Amino acid sequence: MMNPPHILLINPWITDFAAYNFWIKPLGLLYIASLLRENGFRVTLIDCLDFYSKTKRYGDGNFFKTKIEKPDFFKTIPRYYCQYGIPEEILSKRLLLLEEKPDLIGITSGMTYWYPGVFKVIEITKKFFKKVPVVLGGIYATLCYDHAKKHSGADIVLKSRNEQEAVERISDLTGFPLRTSPNRTDSGEANSKLITGELPYPAFDLYTQLNYVCLTTSRGCPFNCSYCASPILSKGFKRRDPMRVVGEIEYWTDHYQVKNIAFYDDALLIEPSKHFIPLMREVVKKGIHCHFHTPNALHLKEIDEEVAALLFQGGFRTIRLGFETSDEAMQIETGGKVSNQEFIQAVKHLKKAGYSGEEIGVYLIAGLPGQRVGEVEDSIAFVREAGARPILVEYSPIPQTPLFEKAKKFSPFDIEGEPLFHNNTIFPCQWEGFTLTDFKRLKERMRTEVAR
Repeated sequence: MMNPPHILLINPWITDFAAYNFWIKPLGLLYIASLLRENGFRVTLIDCLDFYSKTKRYGDGNFFKTKIEKPDFFKTIPRYYCQYGIPEEILSKRLLLLEEKPDLIGITSGMTYWYPGVFKVIEITKKFFKKVPVVLGGIYATLCYDHAKKHSGADIVLKSRNEQEAVERISDLTGFPLRTSPNRTDSGEANSKLITGELPYPAFDLYTQLNYVCLTTSRGCPFNCSYCASPILSKGFKRRDPMRVVGEIEYWTDHYQVKNIAFYDDALLIEPSKHFIPLMREVVKKGIHCHFHTPNALHLKEIDEEVAALLFQGGFRTIRLGFETSDEAMQIETGGKVSNQEFIQAVKHLKKAGYSGEEIGVYLIAGLPGQRVGEVEDSIAFVREAGARPILVEYSPIPQTPLFEKAKKFSPFDIEGEPLFHNNTIFPCQWEGFTLTDFKRLKERMRTEVAR
């Protein structure tokens, strides 16, 4: 019988002007690791981001960073460009100390403009393991497939973010057949289907220390916001059984004493009576003590008095609302998922439940194609008047999204040909109605007002 192949999975560095660990973990890669193990493969994980200079109360914190040379495109930007995560010598040491040479190397990718860190990991691993095939997947590989094929150095680039398809491809490449024996489900019941339906829990046990875990209760999003890639990266919208989600929460809190869990859902609160409400009622009923976080933002339209109370009682410590703008015309143009009145009501319900205004963070997008600085100023004032805390998020053009074509018309950069120009630090869609100087002045004014 063929020996089980050894698969090395790597989450590469972030390369950027700034990066912060808002509960970042390569969830897709960890699902792939679990599926591979269920099917008999041997798996080693190297997460280049699992290295922090400072960790805060809830598990978030600052990545360790190393100053590196800026790409030529960014030479004129007066900021340091850094590589976030483990020092290169630590990666080299871990590769050197592998007990066995891998039969295949799988590398994931995050933001499109973080690709320099991806390329460097590919280059280093190829020096260590010259004849081992390198497979690249993830967000950058999917959204910038042609760029990745041409420039990454990977032997194979996968366009899909579907973990099941990735495992099937690895099976084909290694010649190691997938099992048909039962798989464990969240409830512990046998599942005779190969790798369909409920996925096994992500392989967080591959980490030596867990300050937090992330989980998803759904895939995809029912909305079609013009600036978002969710419909491209996940087909349709599917949700897990709420009780199985509770089972996973119990698993991590009981077996690994995890105290912080970040939800990666794009639409956690949709139809709350069928999903979020029974889920959180069960969490409260079981007395699960955990801090929950929502870095991807909550759909505020669904926050009524009951939902707000469950958020507070259930232990949600980081509340982020996806509002984007108070300009009604722009709301409609970008997807029409929320109104100003719905926002005001959501904030009222959250405050009544027990949250302070400072705890209610509201994402506002700055730098949308054709957006004027006055619109963002009005949105900031609107959020503050409602008693919440505005959080400015610079727009990053995402290939294949509906707004990308408009972004190309408003950007002075070649955002179609060079993914580095998607970096929100350079304010990709600056124009006479909203310049980079305007944005810097706006950020400084916000900092001054908060300090008062």
